[in-house]
Amino acid sequence: MKIESFGPDMCTAIEDSPSLTVGNSTAVKSPQIAGDDAERDGEELLVPPLNFAMVDNGVFRSGFPDSANFGFLKSLELRSIICLCPEPYPEANNIFLKANGIKLFQFGIDGCKEPFVNIPEETIREALKVLLDVRNHPLLIHCKRGKHRTGCLVGCFRRLQRWCLSSVFDEYQRFAAAKARVTDQRFIELFDISGLKHMPISFSCLKR
Repeated sequence: MKIESFGPDMCTAIEDSPSLTVGNSTAVKSPQIAGDDAERDGEELLVPPLNFAMVDNGVFRSGFPDSANFGFLKSLELRSIICLCPEPYPEANNIFLKANGIKLFQFGIDGCKEPFVNIPEETIREALKVLLDVRNHPLLIHCKRGKHRTGCLVGCFRRLQRWCLSSVFDEYQRFAAAKARVTDQRFIELFDISGLKHMPISFSCLKR
């Protein structure tokens, strides 16, 4: 599956397209939609999970996927999923993983709110080892909303990629938005990456 970025030209094209008003909302309608509707009848629509994004080559992040997202996840040809929630994995999700040969790595971290947040450093360290092993790729990282726990793991991964802290925090805040936690960012800043520096990041699109 190829994921591409779209620049200003795409925005211009959308603005110039005719629109479709539904209730009080206006939805953009492409000139080709009328013809495409007939072609799409009977086809499965791919719906990504909440807060889905690409982290790096073969690494993705999101909120907790449900059955509506299974078709999309299948298109990613995942080998592994890192779940950062402590609750038992849903039966429907387990069936989907088994049917598609996807391995589940569950690192339970309580989703507590400030000021009682307790992020276990050793758990993040073990999750990073799974993330850094290319044999587990393509891989999806998720928690409940794809904001705090996922943001902490991705933030520590960015530290290993030698990102500056301002860029790490900017990425964290884009997903956490108004619910960004100072304690999460402090954890990312103080996380000891020295024991993981020997592990290769050969899959990274960034050169070190």
